[in-house]
Amino acid sequence: MSTPAASSEQGLVQAFVRLADTLVTDYDVIDLFHGLCADCVDLLGADAAGLLISDQRGSLQVVSASTEQAHLIELFQLQADQGPCLDCFRSSTQVHATDLAGETRWPLFSSRAAEEGFAAVHALPMRLRGQTIGALNLFHREPHAMRTGELGVGQALADVATIAILSDRSARERELLTEQLQAALTSRVVIEQAKGVVAERAGITVDDAFVVLRGYARRTRTQLTGLARGVVDGSIPTGPLINPND
Repeated sequence: MSTPAASSEQGLVQAFVRLADTLVTDYDVIDLFHGLCADCVDLLGADAAGLLISDQRGSLQVVSASTEQAHLIELFQLQADQGPCLDCFRSSTQVHATDLAGETRWPLFSSRAAEEGFAAVHALPMRLRGQTIGALNLFHREPHAMRTGELGVGQALADVATIAILSDRSARERELLTEQLQAALTSRVVIEQAKGVVAERAGITVDDAFVVLRGYARRTRTQLTGLARGVVDGSIPTGPLINPND
């Protein structure tokens, strides 16, 4: 029988193996982003995670979030032009707010985060050799100071994901980065639409709808983005997704 520590170590190894796989095989970049957020929640004790990535014009965009609340607060950061993830991206350093109730750096963000049920946040840069392409936010519903070891693991996950994104398989790093990030932003829209379709037909939340979509994609070895497009245009029926045992 495995111990909690052993299970945690195994989960960490599996997370890094999944990220390493993207360095040598074709992969769905939007699934990489969602996997990174999910692993941070599972392995680091965060209640939610969100990811902002710079597009080809240098503007930050929300490309992934583990919950709708995290997605909303990430969008609010961009609209208000203030928050830990923005500071993290601009400084290329970690930014920590262990208790937002007493935070004065981002009054608008802190207030909105409280409305969404978050009391602490830690932002980690997505960086490689001086190039910062985004930031990873880890949200907590109670005041919380992450341990040094946890922050180290989170930063390592973010760093490996950054290497995967910047990996140049055909000596076209800049072009590849632009194409992948643009594809991720486009895919995000399609996936949000598919989540809405599944949620409405199954009578479930959009968070649960994403779990259904991602689970079906993995069981059938289908790219998440392709599955989402099929759900939206009707070429893939939602019945087998919602009721897989029928």
